[in-house]
Amino acid sequence: MSFVNIEIKARTGRPAEIRQYLLEHGADCKGTDYQTDTYFNTNKGRLKLRQGNIENNLIYYERSDQAGPKQSDFNLVKVDNAETLKAMLTSAIGIKITVKKTREIFFIENVKFHLDILDALGCFVEIEASNRYAPLSNKQLNEQCNFYMQEFGIKEEDLVNISYSDMLLEAH
Repeated sequence: MSFVNIEIKARTGRPAEIRQYLLEHGADCKGTDYQTDTYFNTNKGRLKLRQGNIENNLIYYERSDQAGPKQSDFNLVKVDNAETLKAMLTSAIGIKITVKKTREIFFIENVKFHLDILDALGCFVEIEASNRYAPLSNKQLNEQCNFYMQEFGIKEEDLVNISYSDMLLEAH
């Protein structure tokens, strides 16, 4: 099934403040996930296998590279046997890059928040307002994303316009 996120990614030097805000505003903390995202070669969009202690999914998404709130159209399938699937996809289409991160996951209603740490890149916050959990319009999702950007004090210069995989590829 296809879903839509309106999302942002931003560098942050204030993960403790954002975490505190989320907890004070009733966020449901799902815990800390130690994730490995394996990105595979594709002709369009991005295909990644996420392996973690909380989330294990095959995700295909298409998203423009822009700094502010952007639409991401995605399909997601829960994966029970990730290693076998990873071996099959590696043989069929090859690995583009692997991203490892520590991710704290929170929810407030239909909005998902990530506090991410990547050894090679630093600390980030992601906001994902999604119609996966509530039947909202893109306009409403955009408003939610913008609201939390303001609440977290995210400035234009903090915004990141590309994925972690692209950031790591650029660094190499």
